Amino acid sequence: MKYTVTAKRWRKGWELHIDGVGVTQVRVLGDAAQQAADYIETLKDTVVAPEDIEITPQLEDAELLEDAAAARAEVRAAEAAQREAARHQREVARRLRDVERLSVSDTATVMKVTRGRVSQLTKI
Repeated sequence: MKYTVTAKRWRKGWELHIDGVGVTQVRVLGDAAQQAADYIETLKDTVVAPEDIEITPQLEDAELLEDAAAARAEVRAAEAAQREAARHQREVARRLRDVERLSVSDTATVMKVTRGRVSQLTKI
């Protein structure tokens, strides 16, 4: 079961309003999922994983939550693009060595990388 938690700032940390369950507190937001899970387990005598808790902080500027989500999506896209670029770089290095029969030095020159990098790329 998934639980929705609204985290509201207060002077000593965060109040965690757990839909249909109750309210507890936590000092730092990073501990909120575990605190909410522990609280639910205590009240309902059931096991709850922190992954089953969805924390939504209540901020004065609600657009910042959307900005944070957009930034996370951009980072994930950049990481995927980097993985694809690395895969492509390995493929090109292997083809230059195997198909064109270039030396490590010539492959490095064509790819504008070091000889050591060519060795790394062709061993992976």
